Amino acid sequence: MALISDTHGTWDEPLKRAVSDADELWHAGDLGPIAEHLRAWEAEVPGRRLRVVTGNIDGVPLTLEFPKELDFTAEGLRVWMIHIGGYPGRYAPSVRAGWPAKLASGPVDLFVCGHSHVLRVLRDNQYGALCLNPGACGTHGFHSIRTLLRFSLHEGKIVDMEAVELGPRGKLAPDHNLPDPY
Repeated sequence: MALISDTHGTWDEPLKRAVSDADELWHAGDLGPIAEHLRAWEAEVPGRRLRVVTGNIDGVPLTLEFPKELDFTAEGLRVWMIHIGGYPGRYAPSVRAGWPAKLASGPVDLFVCGHSHVLRVLRDNQYGALCLNPGACGTHGFHSIRTLLRFSLHEGKIVDMEAVELGPRGKLAPDHNLPDPY
């Protein structure tokens, strides 16, 4: 698995290399104009799977193609993914209000979000979920280092998790040929 967020239109060689071996790519929102690249990544290898939620910078047509949140099961783990989520003790109001309804249909094992541009992996002792925020792998924002998470899911457990640094945010790779999303 590769978990990314806050690409803000960036789909460059460092990012493509970092996700090239993944069989699933989860994007926790703020895509910018890269949907065609994500679809091409998925189609490149049979069996690959793409799971995407939109974020606060994503307008039409992305919001027509991708949902604001996902609730799915992967390898026996229930995953709740939303862009603006927060973290244990500091959840966004909509997430804080949404926990009871989510838990009414069973435990949430992984809570995945983006938005903050800060990589975090925290256990929520109140709700029992592991909270994952991959930071930001785009070149726009206030983060210093572009980051993402890679891991495997096996028999209901996360294994081999690693934080991946793609380099400094401020320097565009020479092959960055996408239009500025702003």
